[in-house]
Amino acid sequence: MHKLLGDTSFITLPRLSSGKVREMYDLGDCLLMVVTDRISAFDVVFDQLVPDKGRVLSGISAFWFNYLQSVLPNHLLTTDPAAYPQETAPWRELLEGRSMLVKKARMLPVECIVRAYLDGSALKEYRACGTVAGETMPAGLRQGDPLPRLLFTPSTKEESGHDRNITREELANLIGRQEAELLADRSLALFAAAQAHAEAAGIILADSKFEFGHIDGELVVADELFTPDSSRFWDRKLYRPGAPQASFDKQYLRDYLETLDWDKTYPAPTLPQEIILKTATRYREAYERLTGHALAE
Repeated sequence: MHKLLGDTSFITLPRLSSGKVREMYDLGDCLLMVVTDRISAFDVVFDQLVPDKGRVLSGISAFWFNYLQSVLPNHLLTTDPAAYPQETAPWRELLEGRSMLVKKARMLPVECIVRAYLDGSALKEYRACGTVAGETMPAGLRQGDPLPRLLFTPSTKEESGHDRNITREELANLIGRQEAELLADRSLALFAAAQAHAEAAGIILADSKFEFGHIDGELVVADELFTPDSSRFWDRKLYRPGAPQASFDKQYLRDYLETLDWDKTYPAPTLPQEIILKTATRYREAYERLTGHALAE
């Protein structure tokens, strides 16, 4: 297990942004993305860290960026700290395995979600209205049931609070119809390709979200891609519709939190060590199954 990374204030590079898990640094012509071991749930960041989480997320994203580049270009330049600009030299050992150098992109103000199975916010909407993203679904679907087809369900990207699900028509009004149709097409293509690979690894890809941007006028997929933080991964062997699934993502953590008397606002509750370690195990197994390699020691 490598050294845990939560606080990155000692990295004195020009910080562009700080997210729940990722830190972004401006290196002039490119950006340095550093993935910490922080974990969040219900938009609240926990004080405790999950061992190897940053390395898993960074490694899985890098794998998918390379695997899916024929479907859509992306912003990845390299994950080798030795090839990073010279100003990163003092932190290269720390950056190994948990960072990537990326091209700057003009990001679009939406998140693109593809759903193959009924769960999460889609399940809540279905139970309340019989719809998913405003589209009527067949009656009698259970939690974890496959949807009739892959659904593209965009949402806003809010600076604070929860993102808001929007219809495809609202997306067209927000970014233009041609761009909206292209996002839907590429999101579905990325998902279908990743779904086939995951299935071969014994994993069900239930849903995932993407972020897109433009580099020199060309649409690219950016930020992270098919990670346990942005996707629901279920164990095919243990799949049983009608109940929560055995997952390789942070749904395990969410399920535990739902048993607590917590209002899902800051401060977050203290997590038992067992929950932290089991969450870490699930992240590592997702990496190993999807990439076909053990997480390097």
